[in-house]
Amino acid sequence: MSLGSYQLFSCQARLKTLKVFLSFVCYIYFFNINVIKMKNNRRLIKPFLAIFLFFTTSLCVLMLSRLFLSMWQNARLEPDSYIALFYGGLRIDLSTVAYLTLPLFLLLIIFKTIKIPSLQKIVQFIASLYIATALCFLVMLEISTPAFILQYDIRPNRLFIEYLEYPKEVFAMLLSGHKLTLLISLFFTVSAFYVAFKYLPKFCENEARNTSTLSFYATSLIVLFALLLAARGTVGHRPINPALVYFSQDALVNSLTLNSAYSVAFAIKNMRNEKNTEQLYGKQDKQTIIENIQKASYRTSFVANEYPTLAKNVAYHSGPKKNLVIILEESLGARFVSELGGSGITPEIDKLYNEGWAFDHLYATGTRSVRGIEAVVTGFLPSPSRAVVKLSKSQKHFFTLADVLTQNGYTTQFIYGGESHFDNMKSFFLGNGFQDIVDFKDIKNPQFVASWGASDEDLFNQADKQLTKLASSAKPFFSLIFSSSNHDPFEIPNNKVSLADGHQTDNVRRDLAIKYADFALGRFIDKAKLSGYWQDTVFLVVADHDVRVFGSEPVPIKSFHIPGVILNSDFDNKRDQRLVSQIDLPVTLLSLIGVDTPTPMTGFDLTKTYTVERALMQYYDNFAYIENNQVAILTPGQNHSFWQYDKYNKTQTLVAPDSYFEILKEKALSHVLFSSMAYQQQLYRLPANTQ
Repeated sequence: MSLGSYQLFSCQARLKTLKVFLSFVCYIYFFNINVIKMKNNRRLIKPFLAIFLFFTTSLCVLMLSRLFLSMWQNARLEPDSYIALFYGGLRIDLSTVAYLTLPLFLLLIIFKTIKIPSLQKIVQFIASLYIATALCFLVMLEISTPAFILQYDIRPNRLFIEYLEYPKEVFAMLLSGHKLTLLISLFFTVSAFYVAFKYLPKFCENEARNTSTLSFYATSLIVLFALLLAARGTVGHRPINPALVYFSQDALVNSLTLNSAYSVAFAIKNMRNEKNTEQLYGKQDKQTIIENIQKASYRTSFVANEYPTLAKNVAYHSGPKKNLVIILEESLGARFVSELGGSGITPEIDKLYNEGWAFDHLYATGTRSVRGIEAVVTGFLPSPSRAVVKLSKSQKHFFTLADVLTQNGYTTQFIYGGESHFDNMKSFFLGNGFQDIVDFKDIKNPQFVASWGASDEDLFNQADKQLTKLASSAKPFFSLIFSSSNHDPFEIPNNKVSLADGHQTDNVRRDLAIKYADFALGRFIDKAKLSGYWQDTVFLVVADHDVRVFGSEPVPIKSFHIPGVILNSDFDNKRDQRLVSQIDLPVTLLSLIGVDTPTPMTGFDLTKTYTVERALMQYYDNFAYIENNQVAILTPGQNHSFWQYDKYNKTQTLVAPDSYFEILKEKALSHVLFSSMAYQQQLYRLPANTQ
């Protein structure tokens, strides 16, 4: 078949599928109209009228939303995937709406049971309010979905919930950079509430009082059975879940089979139970996990059986201990850095890449700042759970660089331009070795304040003051500086930076924020080089993650590529071509500053040479483990796939499994299971007698 014929076939197949789907939605809609026009003598049906109309209206909202989303993301869908998408989506929608309808059914039973008119009116009002609120909730989530997809390349999920924990920051962000999206969402949400509350038939309104009780309860049993069956979604051993309707390697396409209410609800369920790693990926016995992790870490001097990864790493630097400063740059992907083949809007980082120890193939472990903090500050392996910064069992006695450096006589400090309570950073840091927190309230007279706090220039001015003060002490120091100017909605001071004529971009505001963050970083480094603390201090400049991760692969590896450069070490003027993970950085930093206290970190000390190059990353519920150019990706339902990744061209190719890939899969499984096990059993810590 020629390319032209194939494209024509693809177009016809899509149009036919969309036509059938739209016809089905229209059928439901007009069936609704006929039900509304039923005569009052249909006494058997009348009690269930409001429930039925709520069910079908909600179903239409979700199905139409999926239709529009699939048309929008048409390029990501294969011609033969529409049937699977809409069929799987219908199953999920039926389950979602059935769960939402069950409370209405309960209210109906209460209404029919009580005989007091005043109480029945209260039940009627509660039911009407519930119908309007539930429809409002569904519409709100679906309307907000396109904006979420543009940012995260997936439907609203656990990130949606985590951001809601900080309404002040999120609302300020929406008002500053997303006014149109906010207004559209509010309009449709309020309209849905108004229409549902005013125009849908009221709950048990004008119901005939002489309806046969026996007939009512017999019909109720049938309705209840149908709702429970729809909610469960299957007659199999387990109820419906996303894995049952997923059919693609593309995470976005899979998420389209869900609806946003179901996606958020499923995320909440998983967040309440952070022990499901084995259910997602499969099982291994504990000893196998530990042996694989120890072997993959290339350590030999393990010192404590109760903490299986606690091992000594001989430090590269043998002189007096050096100071350490980590500058964590918000949302800075390699695709913006000229030295890494990017768009060239970071001239200061480009300059640093030609001065320090620069990593050309460094990969983040996740897509959130807390995941980047987890990797760079603790060296902990990523998992499908939330980052340890936010988990309850890691708020005390969890290993961090600050923890081990405090034991080595360092002063430790976290400096942030925003409010340090965000993402639970303050609690986690103070509980795990950081002695001092400097945040927005400590920055006097900032020159520019954005939604997320003081500008990066204000942040770095404050950091210079703090480092100068720390350097005046006889104690060595460790400071973690976390920027925020390059964060949506990308608010920066006026007339600081500009983009070159002809610069190609899909987001001018974002690129200006990136260039401003780079500008502020460059000014700080220039000032630091002239300071008294520069000479004895090792600096790491590294991104927490890219501004956006997107791609059709289950883990789009190229979107995890980030810049990272170590300054003022014995490895200046070096370009490192190895594949490197964020979890390697804290191990390497301890080696460079002369600290060889045993730690539980499993990353590589990059001052040494290893027989393999390795990186690992978590993309929502998908986990990727890379050795050299081979990749094993674990996905929910104990599924997996194998890929080859070219780090130079950043291309990712699906391949057939062989014996080596099966070994790689077992390594991947060990790493992700160890992360969960180490957290749950509190194995990732320093011995109690040293704390």
